[in-house]
Amino acid sequence: MTKKVLVAGFTGAMGQKAVNLVNSLDNFELVAGMSPTATNDPQKYNLPAGAKIYQSLAEIPDLAADIWIDFTTPKAVYDNVKFALEHHISPVVGTTGMSDEQEAELIKISQKEKVGGLIAPNFGISAVLLMKFAKEAAKYFPDAEIIEMHHADKKDAPSGTALATAKMIAENRPEHETAPDEVETLENVRGGDYQGIKIHSVRLPGYIAHEQVLFGGPGEALTIRQDSFDRESFMGGVKVALEKVDQLDELVVGLENIL
Repeated sequence: MTKKVLVAGFTGAMGQKAVNLVNSLDNFELVAGMSPTATNDPQKYNLPAGAKIYQSLAEIPDLAADIWIDFTTPKAVYDNVKFALEHHISPVVGTTGMSDEQEAELIKISQKEKVGGLIAPNFGISAVLLMKFAKEAAKYFPDAEIIEMHHADKKDAPSGTALATAKMIAENRPEHETAPDEVETLENVRGGDYQGIKIHSVRLPGYIAHEQVLFGGPGEALTIRQDSFDRESFMGGVKVALEKVDQLDELVVGLENIL
């Protein structure tokens, strides 16, 4: 059975990668795209000639698609995913920037509507493995800091991957704070703080998506790093999500939960 796919944010760099991925897959058909800035010219954006283009949620009819791929913005993603769930479209979400409270509310909606979906802070396999390795290391090295580096156009900080990594580390170590008596002589020089884990965000041209987790212990240190040099690297994870999302009965967070 062919699954109908709508790509929200299809005009962006990640959206275009998603468009090309869906176009290359058997049993999936790209039937629509949503972007507030798009013109009604599907072929300009590599969409099939018959695909519909919508500029707002209000324009999208019922049963428009089976799967909703979202690579939009932190401001738009919550409303988009809520719309998809309430219209029984399974969301596959790569947009970051939602709060824990927003994700929890969306999970409740998915349970009520009995619609499965996936929110993935990162679709890169190397990033998922970094998070798993960091969580394991936290049992032995409770002192940890995170440095994440992204392109200058990224809208949110810290990255969803870095925040997810911090949450996984925090789950697997006793309550802990490194250097509690430090004094900042330059405000925010120590970065953000998630339960005692410092997160540092770098935004520079030339970068795509990179993360380091630094662990320190008496007389030794451990660094775990992953690098995404091309946005194409994320498409393997998106493909897995497309193939498995219909097996989910509620919204889940983290690609590792379906691998």
